[in-house]
Amino acid sequence: MQNPFESGHIKNYITFYASVVIIMILFFIATTLFHDVKEVEKKVFETESKSAEKKESVQETPATHQFKLLEKAY
Repeated sequence: MQNPFESGHIKNYITFYASVVIIMILFFIATTLFHDVKEVEKKVFETESKSAEKKESVQETPATHQFKLLEKAY
């Protein structure tokens, strides 16, 4: 096996590594330039009026489950 430092292959390794780093930097710059950030509107929920109605409706309904659990756990 040849020593890459003596045979001159180290130049190829360094240029390959540098090209990969340059491509990563270019992709980072492209994503930051072309990324449009939209302003998100803040959602406001009415919790006072609906929470009282939900509490009353929960107490009135009997406890029925939509799903049936298996008798044996696998």
